[in-house]
Amino acid sequence: MAGKEFVIRTMERGEIDLAVEWAAREGWNPGLHDAECFYAADREGFLLGCPDGEPVGCISAVKYGQGYGFLGFYIMVPECRGRGLGIQLWQAAMDRLAGRNVGLDGVLAQQENYRKSGFRLAYQNARYEGVGLAGGRVSDRVVPLAEMGFAPVTDYDDEVFGADRAAFLRTWVTQPGGVALGYSRGDQLAGYGVLRPCRQGYKIGPLFADDDAVADELFTALAARTGGEPVYLDVPEVNAAAVDLVRRYRMRKVFATARMYSQHVPAGPPDKVFGVTTFELG
Repeated sequence: MAGKEFVIRTMERGEIDLAVEWAAREGWNPGLHDAECFYAADREGFLLGCPDGEPVGCISAVKYGQGYGFLGFYIMVPECRGRGLGIQLWQAAMDRLAGRNVGLDGVLAQQENYRKSGFRLAYQNARYEGVGLAGGRVSDRVVPLAEMGFAPVTDYDDEVFGADRAAFLRTWVTQPGGVALGYSRGDQLAGYGVLRPCRQGYKIGPLFADDDAVADELFTALAARTGGEPVYLDVPEVNAAAVDLVRRYRMRKVFATARMYSQHVPAGPPDKVFGVTTFELG
């Protein structure tokens, strides 16, 4: 591949399927409908690296609102690593998000490289694996999210996530095979969670809640929909109540990531995040 021009361009919709397949080969266990949902977040936010038209690497640089962005999907095919191509992709993604506060979930071993680009560690996220729960009593306050209307969901998500991502959420909470539930206190939304089918089992994310009691109700209602298959929850370990939740259900820690930011930790309340939406998009 020496001598070939390395072209970086925006992915078309179908090419995001390729990025998801690469993610699966890396062991990331993507969702079955991630490509469609991710594309809805930012149609210009996925970059592909191609020497003479042959795709060999990708990265996402998704914009949220006016001042936030998230890096993910940073993958080079194994045979093209160590050639300086990945850093070109990285720089193109950083250029796209220039001037924004940028977040990422990186493998722990790469923290020093991210620091060199100006990122600072905020906390660790950890993926926990368990077995779907048998069906039990579900509180009558746990309702299909669609019954709450879309505006309360985006308002709640804006508060907790810290940026507007309505375009992404509209697809995420209605994806095929998924389950989206909210917790209602009167006419107020006090939390919500989404279960999605993955290559292996199911992932719950986001799991946002006002407190640990609401999070527990949502988690058990969602985990009961897995048919006994594996269930995964990506937990910000800065939230002690979230760690208590996964321990209570005897979930085991699979791996951890470093949540890092280029400027500052977003203002959303960390104690309401019991499960990260995705490591790829924040």
